[in-house]
Amino acid sequence: MSRLASRLAWSAFVVWAVVSITFVVQTVLPGDPARMVAGAQARPADVARIRARLGLDRSLPEQYSRFWGRLVHLGPRNARADTDHTSCAVVLPLGAARAVHVDFGKSFQMSQPVVDVLVARIPRTFALALVAMALQLLLGVGTGVLAAMKRDSWLDRVLVSASLLGLSAPTFLIALGLQLLFARTLRWLPLDGFGSDLAEHARSMVLPALTLGIYGAAYYTRLARDEMIVLMRKDWVRTARAKGLPEWRIVGTHALRNALVPIVTAAGLDLGALLGGAIVTETVFRWPGLGELSVKAMLNRDGPVISACVIVTSVAIVAANVLVDFAYARLDPRVTGPREGGTR
Repeated sequence: MSRLASRLAWSAFVVWAVVSITFVVQTVLPGDPARMVAGAQARPADVARIRARLGLDRSLPEQYSRFWGRLVHLGPRNARADTDHTSCAVVLPLGAARAVHVDFGKSFQMSQPVVDVLVARIPRTFALALVAMALQLLLGVGTGVLAAMKRDSWLDRVLVSASLLGLSAPTFLIALGLQLLFARTLRWLPLDGFGSDLAEHARSMVLPALTLGIYGAAYYTRLARDEMIVLMRKDWVRTARAKGLPEWRIVGTHALRNALVPIVTAAGLDLGALLGGAIVTETVFRWPGLGELSVKAMLNRDGPVISACVIVTSVAIVAANVLVDFAYARLDPRVTGPREGGTR
């Protein structure tokens, strides 16, 4: 329990540090968000009034203090019924009347509560992330194990070369290639967008998920291949073969389970990053998730939306890191507790 508390405290510190740095950077960058809201032809008096309304005329420490004071606070159980909490979301009820609120404020550009924007965007990014991660693991681990079993054969060389090509190609190039083939030439799938019903949502997800799946699978192919080659040389593998166990059981039941430890580490961190939004892929395919929202917010200097996207992304990555740390004990009994994970 103390280990879990320590890990959660460190995670909270990481989120605070990332959000604080983002707040300072987006505040001191050149450019005036009030001018962008008012328009290029607005009068100076109108810009000054908007700047005061948004609280941008205050000092940096005061803006920072107001930001955290608004971000997490106590309020009524029914937040939207109170005129002072119309931009809040209830995250933890504390009784019949009180609750813990999260309030990212209102978007400078969209003039609506940021939590409402996130509620619409997060499920789309979440669905895309899960499908993309499933494709990465199925394609990557499957081809990696196959390459390890056929080591030094023509199939091994083809799979390794394909994985190297996938790692070298940027995601936008893979995306453009898939669009050209499946949307422009064959006309099987939509070029971009989200669609208006569930069937169109599913069809629109195929190309962005496949883009992320191909890009990530290239890494997992090499990782699974290298791990499996090392494991298949172990003494216990030779012992299992001497006992007459079939090869599929040695590979699938024994070797692959041990190879899952580094694979799960990478997959957990990748999933956390995907849950924060695949910026390039979502932008190319105009997928209305957190990644596309982040790009628009940065271009428009929309401070509340930028901060909200950073918070969601950092929480997703940190939470994935914590879950991966505690998954070690399930995969490898020799691991007794969490350890620090790294990103690739």
